[in-house]
Amino acid sequence: MAEKAEQKREYRMEELAEEAGITVRTLRFYRERKLIHPPRREGRIAWYDETHLARLRTISALLERGHTLNGIAELAEAFDHGRNVGELLGLGAPTEETPVRLTPEALADYFGDQATPENFAASLELGYLGTDGGEIVHISRRLLDVTAALVREGIPLADVLSAGRRVRAHTDALAELFADMVLTQGGRTTEDLQRLRPLAKSVVEAELSMAMDRRLQAGGGGQGPQRS
Repeated sequence: MAEKAEQKREYRMEELAEEAGITVRTLRFYRERKLIHPPRREGRIAWYDETHLARLRTISALLERGHTLNGIAELAEAFDHGRNVGELLGLGAPTEETPVRLTPEALADYFGDQATPENFAASLELGYLGTDGGEIVHISRRLLDVTAALVREGIPLADVLSAGRRVRAHTDALAELFADMVLTQGGRTTEDLQRLRPLAKSVVEAELSMAMDRRLQAGGGGQGPQRS
């Protein structure tokens, strides 16, 4: 009960500023810049809650990591208008991927100066990122780790996301091809499709492996990206 009551705690402006480690003047500035949501009003008293405190702490953390207030405002707007993760994954949909919950500052730690509003918006549009209440959710731990590894290798995050968009189109086509092959057989159901999906993955992995061999044997494909 005590924990539940603590979650519903509200603050006056002075109390919130003290909890967040900022001045009242700074808090007013953030509110004017719409970096935080408007407070609940009770007469002439403005009441703030834990979501306001979490946003203020996020702003401070991102500022410490070198982000500008303009950039943080754009990130906040993209975050506030992001799709719910349930829309991305589908309620009850079967999946072998493990979603990862992230704070905005944790996302910045993954990608450093590549965690720009533009890249964040592109990730939301692609469906790599979704929201769940006050949290950011990446739909796949594997995709997050691979993306971060490519960025550490010096590949711009924007290029990785652009490639991801093209890969998505191809893999959607492959999934449709395999599903049509299975489901057009008499009596086959989506349960059969789920049971046989490891076979589809094995075919794609083997074909991709052989395709990479061919590219390497041809000299790495240094002619630049091929148009699909």
